[in-house]
Amino acid sequence: MKFFLISDNVDTKMGLRLAGIDGVVIHSDSEVKDELMKAMDNPEIAVILMTERLVSLCPDLIYDLKLNRRQPLIVEIPDRHGNGRTKDSITKYVQDAIGVKL
Repeated sequence: MKFFLISDNVDTKMGLRLAGIDGVVIHSDSEVKDELMKAMDNPEIAVILMTERLVSLCPDLIYDLKLNRRQPLIVEIPDRHGNGRTKDSITKYVQDAIGVKL
C-alpha cells in the first residue's frame, strides 16, 4: 500500500519525494477533482495526502469522500504556509457522521 501526495506546492512535493512518496502539483479545482478521483480509483494507494489549500478548493467533495469511502484515507497536511484549519474541524466531522451535536 502506498502514500500519494496531491499538492499545490513544489517544495512540499520535493520534501515528501525524499521520503519516497510520489505525487502531483496542481492549482485549480478541476485538477484537484481529476487527480483525486484517479488516486481514489487506484487500488495500490492507501493514503492520499493533500495540502489544506487544495482541500479548501473543493471541501464538499473531500468531505463526502471521507464519510462515504472506506479507502483510501484522505489526510489534510499543512504546507510551508502553516496550518489554516479551524479548531473544531474534527468535531464537525464527528457530529455529521453520527448525527449528534457534541
